[in-house]
Amino acid sequence: MLPAHFAALQDAWPDATCYGCGPANPHGLHIKSYWSESDDAAICVFQAQPYHNAGFDDVMYGGLVASLCDCHSVWTAIAATYRREGREHGSLPAISYVTANLNVSFLAPTPLSAPIKLVAHVEKIAGRKAVVRCAVYGGETKTAEATVTAVRVPLDKSAGAKGAR
Repeated sequence: MLPAHFAALQDAWPDATCYGCGPANPHGLHIKSYWSESDDAAICVFQAQPYHNAGFDDVMYGGLVASLCDCHSVWTAIAATYRREGREHGSLPAISYVTANLNVSFLAPTPLSAPIKLVAHVEKIAGRKAVVRCAVYGGETKTAEATVTAVRVPLDKSAGAKGAR
């Protein structure tokens, strides 16, 4: 469960500058992921901009889809690890992961003009590794799915990492 002062998982690190999920990156995507107790998953809704196109009418650039899956999945691993350790999300010392492997399968064009939904579940946490599956939906259509292997990394014990997730 998120404490009331966190509106989204990423709010735990307000100074983070990651392009995809860092709240402090003025040019970033600023994705917001939320834990769903009922689904034991993290959910993200994202609205692309017209300049995120893939060169075709109403089709999102695949690299953006991959980036969204990457950041959302890493935050899912972070949140799941806090839960697994019985700790409040964002408590110190901060928990962080980095991407070791990202595998994306594109199943259908991802729409550009309507919000998309990402749903991520942790498949396994073993040692320092977490494996997360992420599905991307444009409406009712699954447009992509990703598997992210993330590796837990130590951070400065005094704060969340600026520039890291």
